[in-house]
Amino acid sequence: MMMLEDGCIQLLCLTASSGVPLFTRGASKQLPFSVIGSLNGVHMFGGGQGVLLSCCETEGGGKVVWRVFHDSVMLIAVSRGGSSGGCSKEEEIRLQRLLENVWHCMVLVLGQDELVNLRNVERLKRDLRSCFCLIDQLLEEKQQGVLGNLTHCADSLLPPNPTLLQEAVDGFAQAADSEFGCLFVHGRIAVATEKWWRLAPQEVVLLSALVRTLSASGSASCDYPVFLPQGSPTVAHRLLRFQLLPGADVCVLCGPTPSLHRAESELVGQLWSPLVETLRSCLSVGERSLPGSVPLRPDVLALLLINRETRRSVSCVQLSSYHLLSDPSLSKSRCWELLKLFYIFSMSRYFTQEETLCVSAEDGAQGGHTEDFLHGFSHQPQQCYLVTEECKSYGLQTPRHQLFLLMLPSVPTFALRTVATQTLSDIISATAF
Repeated sequence: MMMLEDGCIQLLCLTASSGVPLFTRGASKQLPFSVIGSLNGVHMFGGGQGVLLSCCETEGGGKVVWRVFHDSVMLIAVSRGGSSGGCSKEEEIRLQRLLENVWHCMVLVLGQDELVNLRNVERLKRDLRSCFCLIDQLLEEKQQGVLGNLTHCADSLLPPNPTLLQEAVDGFAQAADSEFGCLFVHGRIAVATEKWWRLAPQEVVLLSALVRTLSASGSASCDYPVFLPQGSPTVAHRLLRFQLLPGADVCVLCGPTPSLHRAESELVGQLWSPLVETLRSCLSVGERSLPGSVPLRPDVLALLLINRETRRSVSCVQLSSYHLLSDPSLSKSRCWELLKLFYIFSMSRYFTQEETLCVSAEDGAQGGHTEDFLHGFSHQPQQCYLVTEECKSYGLQTPRHQLFLLMLPSVPTFALRTVATQTLSDIISATAF
């Protein structure tokens, strides 16, 4: 494990029956073949003894997590640990969710049949290369400024003029013979059709990640076949994506019609040209994800707000000269990391999870990750806080929302609850999120 740098994750994919390596992604210093063989061998040995090995910890504080999907593909995540600041439990949850996301990413691109019915291993190795860009994005999620890969809630941006954009997306989807349409701004969902929101939360998250990957390729439009991991894992749909402005993309899921050329030449210009200024005002919201009408206190470093009913989320990090004067070592990447760690801390110990952080029992899941001491409580905690040297964090849960807030250490501990409740009230009253 010492070959991996602190905080790096190496992802290994092998055939479950024979242990043939299919691919490795992640850390620049890859594990030697002998170590990969040992990781596979110890799992197979445990299985032969009637023991399911799902996770272990190394002497240096690293983690190894195994998961077998449909008795066909084994995924192994190896983390050196170290720099993230999370405890062993938090790291295990993150790695388990990573393996789950990677499997569904492979299904999204290749379809379940090709992965479950292994007919030609060498051909599968070649086909899996088409998943690498998306898998790499999952491994480098801290650089993306999005949390949907962890929360399984759709990362959203709240536009200042949602009504006009909603009408445009609905009309565009209808003109494209589809009920599934979505507008992405800076890689986050601004508006979508009702049927898009009815997709499984993980499907919405992975489609968003795929659109970010396709947008980064620089193409103005594309016609991409996708399988829905839960809704349609064996039958492909067409994902049509069009760049409206740099940073703004519209997508539809459709059948054989319309052709990419017809949709691009006839529908895009007709329906979206009148909304150029509206799109620009939406783009101006930027990484903040919240319109300017939403005030945020200057002592707030970062926030994650989840709508539990719609499985949508908004998140942002705000760093100003005020924050840097308080702590010059602060950075956006570190704030995102702390926000993720506090989310896992709260969800694994206190708050209600609408879905477990593991896949179904047929894939060998071990159940939820809630702390044992919570099972003895007669009530459900609604608030929690955490005080560290870097920041103070507060979590707030209501029947409809979950709010996770990072604040400067200078904020009095007794004032954390007031700041959190006021922030939640300000966002809801201004956006009806």
